[in-house]
Amino acid sequence: MGEIIRITMGIGLTLLAITILLSFTRLLRGPTLPDRVVALDMLTSVGIGVTAVYAVLTDQPVFLDVATILALISFLGTIAFARYIDLRR
Repeated sequence: MGEIIRITMGIGLTLLAITILLSFTRLLRGPTLPDRVVALDMLTSVGIGVTAVYAVLTDQPVFLDVATILALISFLGTIAFARYIDLRR
């Protein structure tokens, strides 16, 4: 794999790690339940990104299947949270 791609993937993983830290902070400190739900959804989206970058780095396309399944589960979880918040009102 080319050196430029490795550097780009390293920068991407660094940015994703910063995003994880910021999202986790919002998850812990979020003033309302919807803020925390959005932060949790953001964490799963970043997890999908990390999995995709790892799949490219290791040249293992099977990890893209894992990312797809994680995206589907995350979507269903977000819908369930939205329904819970709507029924709570």
